[in-house]
Amino acid sequence: MQDDLLTQELQQRLRFSKIIKPANAAVLIAITNESDPKVLLTRRSVYLNNHAGEVSFPGGKRDPSDTSNIVVALREAWEETALNPFDVQLLGDLPMERAKSGMTVKPVVGLIPADINLIAQPSEIDRIFFVSLRKLMESKPIPYEVRLAHQSLYFPSLRVENEIVWGLTARILISLFQYGLNYHKSWPFLLNSPAFKSKIFNKITDH
Repeated sequence: MQDDLLTQELQQRLRFSKIIKPANAAVLIAITNESDPKVLLTRRSVYLNNHAGEVSFPGGKRDPSDTSNIVVALREAWEETALNPFDVQLLGDLPMERAKSGMTVKPVVGLIPADINLIAQPSEIDRIFFVSLRKLMESKPIPYEVRLAHQSLYFPSLRVENEIVWGLTARILISLFQYGLNYHKSWPFLLNSPAFKSKIFNKITDH
């Protein structure tokens, strides 16, 4: 699929769920409306208590006053990046995801102007950056080591713009490719040892 057809495909395929379930949190997948569409990503502040320094979509927890998952996603994007909700052309949502904390997370997808001016909220965001949607689709998964008390676990990840995209953010991207673009990206399961990691990723990169 040509780059300039990606946004058209998203507009044709994405819809909002008919059965609405309030999620504990929501994120906004904001994609620039241009011939080479780009995905808005952020790097969370290293001073946060949860997921410090990780790459994520703008988003966060539901407030008592929030009336819908869409409101959560747009409000959080505004608070974190100064993205005006009126600059977002909403396209639809993706299936509910569950974070490792157990919270349910609803991804909301929208198009934004290519020349939009954003400002990071320094208490929450260290960096705002954009990555080509095509590049994300075609990037090969690489192992990312997460060290726990007694072992290391290896998760599939993407390395883009000198950042590592893994975990929930990566899973949401895979969901976007599948439901928004009918693109099924090879994505391995958890890799539980260096030997197994090497074996699996050798198979992936050989194809």
